[in-house]
Amino acid sequence: MMQTHSFQYYLPVNLIFGPGKTEVLGEEAARYGKKVMIVTGRHSTKRSGLLGRAKSLLEKAGAEVTVFDEAEPNPLASTVMRGAGIAKEAGIQVIVGLGGGSIMDCSKAIAFAACNEGPIFDYIYGKKTGTGALPLILVPTTCGTGSEGNCFAVLTDDETKDKKSLRDNSVIAKASIIDPELMKTMPKKVLASVGFDALCHCMEAYLSRTCSPVTEIFALEGIRLIGENLIPVYNGLDEADAWCGITFASTLGGMSINQAGVTAPHGLEHPASGLRNITHGRGLAALAPVIYRRSISSAPEKFARISQILGGTDETDFVNTLTRFLEKIDLRTNLSAEGVKAEDVDWMTGNAFKVSLASIQNHPKVFTEDEVREIYTEALDY
Repeated sequence: MMQTHSFQYYLPVNLIFGPGKTEVLGEEAARYGKKVMIVTGRHSTKRSGLLGRAKSLLEKAGAEVTVFDEAEPNPLASTVMRGAGIAKEAGIQVIVGLGGGSIMDCSKAIAFAACNEGPIFDYIYGKKTGTGALPLILVPTTCGTGSEGNCFAVLTDDETKDKKSLRDNSVIAKASIIDPELMKTMPKKVLASVGFDALCHCMEAYLSRTCSPVTEIFALEGIRLIGENLIPVYNGLDEADAWCGITFASTLGGMSINQAGVTAPHGLEHPASGLRNITHGRGLAALAPVIYRRSISSAPEKFARISQILGGTDETDFVNTLTRFLEKIDLRTNLSAEGVKAEDVDWMTGNAFKVSLASIQNHPKVFTEDEVREIYTEALDY
């Protein structure tokens, strides 16, 4: 049962949600300036025609458009710095992030780095304090990270392989245009991966030691929406309500972790994908069952609630319920299958306590280094 206690909730983002809402992109961007940089990836928005459509909408509103199409999965700090340099040279006034979670994170970081000198990881590690960012408009094309609804931008340092979030309220979007129709171009395997990421955001926020009453409402609704809709859509259901449900759940997940943070699954996944460039949702799928099996006794009522929402009975069958869910979207995997080697375990363990200590401490059960090493080892072949 929810306990009301003291909390603070701050998230000044304008969410423009609904099928067809992409059409307002030009007018929204025009509120903040005429020189616009679209940050996107090399392929998907071009193939779908969305990049051309976005440029047309912006130009119709009087914008001068520059395209930076170098954002990659697990975006690198060097990519961000390159994009920020182009933005500064071109006098860019507004950044439009067009794509999935990695592209939105890259967009946020470019907007930040364009206004703050020096390596961006100096700000991520608190060596420097930022002084703002360029205005951001985000247009997600995947329903997973919820980056459109929070102040996080996850980046990987090229040299150290540290994967860690820039967290600054200046990179909360001025407007996020969330159009469920844009999600329909995702391949099935991408839908499964990002959908599970969204589910993890909701579960982790709910299980977090800093979950507030507002976050609990958002997170539980997100779990319900994904539980009801992801498997049918993955299997070919093409109904507007189902797509809207998954898309809204993703945004709720992003908003939930903005307040409550993530916990051990994300904390332990980041070292693995930072080192081996794993698809984030697949890394979570490899780790979450192993982590949660060792966590249930620390929050049995909450695990029982999640299990029931996903079709289980109580906390005793939570891991089996989650595993069945993964099997139904063809996402059952392990770390070995994702390219992690046994000799990586010690490095990942040390790195987890370097880059993800807050997430580890936010988990219902706070694992020791030996326990984390055991989790990684078990997840290699789970």
